[in-house]
Amino acid sequence: MMYVLSATFQFVKKGYLLTVVLLLICACKTSTAFEEEVPLPKLYIANFTSQAPKIDGVVEPGIWDKASWSDPFIDIEGKKTPKYQTRIKLVWDQEHCYILAQLKEPHLWGNLKQRDTVVFYNNDFEVFIDPDGDTHDYMELEVNLLNTVWDLFLEKPYRNKTKADSGWDIEGLQTAVGLSGTLNDPSDIDNLWYLEMALPWKSLERGNPSGQIPENNFWRMNFSRVNWDHELKKGRYYRKKDSLGNYLPEYNWVWSPQGVINMHEPERWGYVYFAKSENTDTITLPKDAALLQWMYQQYRSQLKKIKTNQTTDSLITSTLNGNTIQFKRMTQNDTDYWETQSPQTKIIYKILHNGKLLVFKSP
Repeated sequence: MMYVLSATFQFVKKGYLLTVVLLLICACKTSTAFEEEVPLPKLYIANFTSQAPKIDGVVEPGIWDKASWSDPFIDIEGKKTPKYQTRIKLVWDQEHCYILAQLKEPHLWGNLKQRDTVVFYNNDFEVFIDPDGDTHDYMELEVNLLNTVWDLFLEKPYRNKTKADSGWDIEGLQTAVGLSGTLNDPSDIDNLWYLEMALPWKSLERGNPSGQIPENNFWRMNFSRVNWDHELKKGRYYRKKDSLGNYLPEYNWVWSPQGVINMHEPERWGYVYFAKSENTDTITLPKDAALLQWMYQQYRSQLKKIKTNQTTDSLITSTLNGNTIQFKRMTQNDTDYWETQSPQTKIIYKILHNGKLLVFKSP
């Protein structure tokens, strides 16, 4: 779709008219209906528990049995089924968010023992948390089979050329690993490993400044598993290298597919709903979940154009449930952003140039 402006410029000289039309072609763009084009994030409903699970690596049958397993993890791009299954469960109370991960693995190994080292150089499990879903000020937690922890805080994603704060700690964090097999013993075939975690709500307040526990509310989260091909040297496990001495690329398996090999696009993460009531049959993704995915799809497209010195679009239109939606480039107080109003909720969403999401409820 291109706006018809020929009547407006009928007295303009021919050469200038051509210039205006070309500018319009560069500045205006229309997408088709996007419901099938934009994959939706996953939803997990975490139930309230009146009894806290003991974090010891031994999965208690009573408490965890009341929680549902997530869907099995998928390859990070959402296209391939991983070699080994991974699933999670979550429950919560007024003090903690509890996470249980079950990771099937025929070779249980690890060698990194120092806290806040680059844990994903071993096979590991990772948690990503963005409480308000604005893609900034989020938290990451990684744990390997030796129960070595790397917790870090990011003020913004790496695409904004930021540095992670590895000096930040989740105070009061509890983690425990349980093994079905033998650690660092290549003479046998193992079964799986469990990871239990208790994350104190209070220790997550840097990314959740309100301090509010998300009772009957959503947080944007994702969960990832890094797995490496290995080789043995003198009976010890190491990451496998190719014939040139380079490490083979790792596998990245996730709960909610990212669509790209990059966990640090928080807008793609899933939704976890922390339900206080046991009646959860009517809980679905937020009404604007699809709209936000479409907006960030356009945002990433505009970033790509900026990086390649192409002209960005001033207006992109599409349809959602029969309603026209617009992604408009705006400037206010020397600040560039893109804006869309939801036809369902009437909420106005703004994505700043750095990707941060601002939310304005319509009066």
